[in-house]
Amino acid sequence: MPVIDITDPADERVKDYFGLTDVALRRRLEPENGLYLAESEKVIRRALAAGHRPRSYLMGRRWLTDLADLVDQADRDGVPVYVGDPDVIETMTGFHLHRGALASMHRPTLRPYGELVADAQRVLVLEDIVDHTNVGAIFRSAAALGVDAVLITPRCADPLYRRSVRVSMGTVFQVPWTRVEPWPQAAKTLREQGFSVAALALSEDAVTLDELVADLPERLALVLGAEGDGLSRHTLEVSDQVVRIPMAGGVDSLNVAAATAVVAWATRPTTHRGEPREPNSQ
Repeated sequence: MPVIDITDPADERVKDYFGLTDVALRRRLEPENGLYLAESEKVIRRALAAGHRPRSYLMGRRWLTDLADLVDQADRDGVPVYVGDPDVIETMTGFHLHRGALASMHRPTLRPYGELVADAQRVLVLEDIVDHTNVGAIFRSAAALGVDAVLITPRCADPLYRRSVRVSMGTVFQVPWTRVEPWPQAAKTLREQGFSVAALALSEDAVTLDELVADLPERLALVLGAEGDGLSRHTLEVSDQVVRIPMAGGVDSLNVAAATAVVAWATRPTTHRGEPREPNSQ
């Protein structure tokens, strides 16, 4: 087996796992598209199932048995598996690795957004949502409720940052996603492809979610913004309609991740009202 013992937490062979923030991993010039870290057995397996390629693994020795099939495949592919004592790994990574393993993964090449949504019925557009927890939770809802694709704007948090991946339970690998630029000008392209663009916002001219559902478009792109700032004025202007979720109890709005789950469930295509569709692969 390609198992390599690590006793020095500053060993250069495992530099992918220390001293590099998510941003630094993403901007690595070698490999070409950068890296991301997948944490936990479930997340790693979902990344592999989506076709993502591992660069290396890091795990405690006891996990060599539980992850024997991954280790065997790594041996066949020439991918190194690093093992170390818990205190060495914690010093290296800065946190206690209690989820089995870490994997340094090659970032996939993102597809053009027009190609990604070509056959989609339901699309989410995340505008400048900078909280990684919210992005991860949104992807989990998107996977569970049959959303076909997620588009993220240039300033949106990266779905492949470790916290986003962890909160999503690895579903960021199930739902096709890419960056959309320029935005909100790209809303015009979505309309040209047959999408109705609905912006979720508190606005005087907003229709209720019930009204949207009563006359549900066949192809729908739902645009959600960050809490606090919300959607930009330009985005509201280029959208076909503004939609709000009716609130009770003196509450004006929901957390963006919760709001996403509500609107994704309410606007699922009528042909899939019984059960959510199977998730698409990246």
